[in-house]
Amino acid sequence: MADITDIKAILYTEKSLSLQENGTVVIQTSTRMTKNRLKEVLKEYFGFTPLKVNSMRVLGKVKRFKGIQGKRNDTKKFYVQLPEGAQLENIGA
Repeated sequence: MADITDIKAILYTEKSLSLQENGTVVIQTSTRMTKNRLKEVLKEYFGFTPLKVNSMRVLGKVKRFKGIQGKRNDTKKFYVQLPEGAQLENIGA
């Protein structure tokens, strides 16, 4: 079962910062997190229920390091619409 430790980070990219102006936060999690579980975690730890949650699976890239092929971990990204006045503290890595 997913919990707060499955939330890896809040993403701060050019796109996510423009979305934050409209009250949407982008959260990177492990692949086992679901929309319903994310809603429960946000309610339990931050005290609010999000208005809307959209999810996207991100497959890890295949990379080479010193000639050895490896793969980055798969993750999930959630676009979370926050209610008016709600705020997330910096969590994750």
